[in-house]
Amino acid sequence: MSMNDTLAMALSVIQNAELLGKRECHIRHVSKVIKNVLDILRQNLYVGDYTEIKDGQGTYLRLNLLGNINRCNAIKPRSAVQLHNYEKLEKRFLPAKDFGIIIVSTSRGMMTHKEAKEQGLGGRVLSYCY
Repeated sequence: MSMNDTLAMALSVIQNAELLGKRECHIRHVSKVIKNVLDILRQNLYVGDYTEIKDGQGTYLRLNLLGNINRCNAIKPRSAVQLHNYEKLEKRFLPAKDFGIIIVSTSRGMMTHKEAKEQGLGGRVLSYCY
């Protein structure tokens, strides 16, 4: 099976497992981007820890779920965002002010839109979660 967007697929696996009330899920096709997004979600208490497991078919992540995700998805296309446009993104992707996060890839690494605003950075939008 070929996939174009592994981040979107990983977030879809997480969302579906959350909707089914599962305590953990497995994510195939591991990448640095996916790990960085999971680290940000873990820091913001949306997911628990993950462990990297190697088996005969390759590497996958076993992710512990906390049941805190209402919705998470990749943002396509991954357009550039400037500092003064974060509010538009919040209105478009998040249900309420100060509720949820948008993950942005900046020149100083991946971070939430709140951290990017504090540091005065723009970047490329990757995903959102609330």
